[in-house]
Amino acid sequence: MNATQSEIEEALTCQCGCGLTVHACNHLQCPSGIPLKQEISEQLAHGKTRAEVLSYFAGKYGEKVLSAPTTTGFNLLAWVTPFAAVLVATLVVVWLTRRWRRPAPAPPARTPDAGDAERRARLAAELQRYDG
Repeated sequence: MNATQSEIEEALTCQCGCGLTVHACNHLQCPSGIPLKQEISEQLAHGKTRAEVLSYFAGKYGEKVLSAPTTTGFNLLAWVTPFAAVLVATLVVVWLTRRWRRPAPAPPARTPDAGDAERRARLAAELQRYDG
């Protein structure tokens, strides 16, 4: 078994349900691993490259046969989304924490205007009227 055979076996998941790669499957007389190894040998004997062999198996069994998902299309979104969600959540927590820790702004100081003097004079006059 040459290095290319081993590389391809490591890149494919055994379909017997063990969850291991074809190369690491430890089932004696595995009904999936042994035929896959033979198919890999045949593909390599036809002069196919690693990418062509993996593409062949992905076409035959679907992307589930690949031990590492591709980083194109929806799979790229599936890889990026958890990291983006953690980043956004962290930013929201930092923003809320800073906002909650900031003291409330003091109300603006009220400056007396001309109407205040008039109201005070009228209030004083009415109080005088009720007192006297």
